[in-house]
Amino acid sequence: MLSDRIKRYINLKNLTFILSVVMFIWLIWYFYTGFGGPMELACYLVPIALLVQILFMYQEDYLYKRLPPMVNHILVACYAAICVYAFYHFWMEYEQIAIWRQGSYTTQDFIAGLLIFLLVMELSRIAHSTLFWVNLVLVFYTMYGYLSPLDFFWHPGTSFYRIVTSSTVELATGIYGLYGQLALTVIAAFLILSAAANGFRAQNAMVMVMRRLAGRSRQTIPQTAVLASASIGLVSGSGAANVAVTGSFTIPLMIRYGVPRAFAGAVEVSASMGGLMMPPLMAAAGFLMAEFLGVPYWDVVVRAFSLSAVYYGTLALSIYLVSVHALPADPIEVSVVEAYDQVKTAIFFLSIAFLIFLMGVLKYGELRAALFTGCFMYALLILAYFYFRYLRKDPEAEKESLLRNFRLTIETHANMTSYLLLLLATLGIMIGLFTVTGFINRMGAILLEIGAWSIIATILMAWIFGWLAGAGLPPTATYIVLAVIVVDPLRKLGIDPWVAHFFIFLIAVWGELSPPTSLTAAVAARIADASFMRTMFEAVRLCLPITLMSFAIFVRTHMVVTPGWLQVTDTLLVLISTCGVSTAMLGQLMRQKGADIVVRAALAIASLVVMFYPAGTVVLAFGVIVLLATVWGVFRHRLIAPPKSVLQSQPVS
Repeated sequence: MLSDRIKRYINLKNLTFILSVVMFIWLIWYFYTGFGGPMELACYLVPIALLVQILFMYQEDYLYKRLPPMVNHILVACYAAICVYAFYHFWMEYEQIAIWRQGSYTTQDFIAGLLIFLLVMELSRIAHSTLFWVNLVLVFYTMYGYLSPLDFFWHPGTSFYRIVTSSTVELATGIYGLYGQLALTVIAAFLILSAAANGFRAQNAMVMVMRRLAGRSRQTIPQTAVLASASIGLVSGSGAANVAVTGSFTIPLMIRYGVPRAFAGAVEVSASMGGLMMPPLMAAAGFLMAEFLGVPYWDVVVRAFSLSAVYYGTLALSIYLVSVHALPADPIEVSVVEAYDQVKTAIFFLSIAFLIFLMGVLKYGELRAALFTGCFMYALLILAYFYFRYLRKDPEAEKESLLRNFRLTIETHANMTSYLLLLLATLGIMIGLFTVTGFINRMGAILLEIGAWSIIATILMAWIFGWLAGAGLPPTATYIVLAVIVVDPLRKLGIDPWVAHFFIFLIAVWGELSPPTSLTAAVAARIADASFMRTMFEAVRLCLPITLMSFAIFVRTHMVVTPGWLQVTDTLLVLISTCGVSTAMLGQLMRQKGADIVVRAALAIASLVVMFYPAGTVVLAFGVIVLLATVWGVFRHRLIAPPKSVLQSQPVS
């Protein structure tokens, strides 16, 4: 029937796809030309991206589940009208707003700004409730700060008109400011890689290949999660998303081979958290770091690899030590990985190498490097698809459709970009209100006063503040809040800017695991059908040795300050020390309990010397001792700790 054909093509899903295509093509053109600059791009694309995110959210479920469907339809139509109006207004008046009317806006400017401000606030209430309530409190605090009985929080207050304009049409801060611009430029460019990998199912292929590489022993099964999450982390900026992608396979796999449910979930949580440190995405915080420091993004990437090496090296050891204690070493059968999956995995890693070559060797800018790498990956994936489907008649390739792959790629890119834009626009409002009220300056002054007494106390206070912020905010939000509040006081106390920024970056990553509100642990516990609290604390135990790295960079500064051989040396020293601490915490080195405690305590103390003692021959000597002691400890643990019974493969419920 005609009505059925109309419904087939004219529906919400296709409308979302059309808008996604428009945004995708617009962004690709900007990545190549840079035409108009990031501010103009944000003014035009922020309403489109918000509309795309509204439609994606509405496809999953009604925005307001307690309201009737018709009311939901009407509200979504109103939100769409706001986006269309804002787009039209900025399209017609951009030059006037950006240049001639700064500080003296018309009524239409204020109305457009007010509507988009209210829309972002409402969408943040739905998607990021914690940020919404923080911003709502800040709005009232900005207007009525003169009522505060505490001198620290007192300020003269400002008007609601000023709140709206500073968050919207002033363009320097708020929704259209720096953070929204970054979401639509550098971050969106690198998300092309993640979208391509998801569109051609390369992520699932990588998980299968990593399972093959993890080995044939029951004790190495959990290493599948480490390898897979590290790989997915290259193009995933979310710990929870990493868990959802890799954990849906690795957690049932671990449980099937006898790994306790809570430990299986904790392994995936800790492995996925490391993905937040992995270049090139780095939970989107790396792009912000480059902007704050005013350096090319490659300078951030080359330093972040050191953190990732320490994290995953230590985590792999920690997981192995616990696995040896919990699981026998009997061999297991390894499934065969299809050739098509192997090729897609090779294309993915080859593309990452190509990106590194463009940025590190040829010195391409971030936008063009990401764009050319995306084209490179697309071309290879398409060639692989045609080869396996039409020449080899591969059954796996025949399950795919090139048009569906393209559509999934574009929709994935639009969904991820619009989601991050909403998050960063919400943060733009928050930071703008912090600035208007002078809260940043007052908080910085307190940190400087503490620093005059003790720099160590300032660092600890910053860590506690970051932990509290991370308990309710996603890593990107935590990093931005700390960057604008904590970094400047640390710099004034003589701490290198690279150290200060990577310190708060590590705090933000740690906040993803902060008890008791870890979203990553919640997702993993759900997949594992295990206790949320037990899963989270198991993950904390696995990651605890690595959290010392947050403080080690204040001593081993070359790790994040001086790329080159000095960086390699400090990275190796930190890796040796964290592995030593991990072995001391999780290993069993002696059969007698008393002797075991003494030996492990000695190894832990020596490891801390390697980590925190100032540079010199003493550190190198202790480093060699700790390395040899750790290797010996691992062999002793393998000899003493393994259970003697052989476990049977267990079904997954």
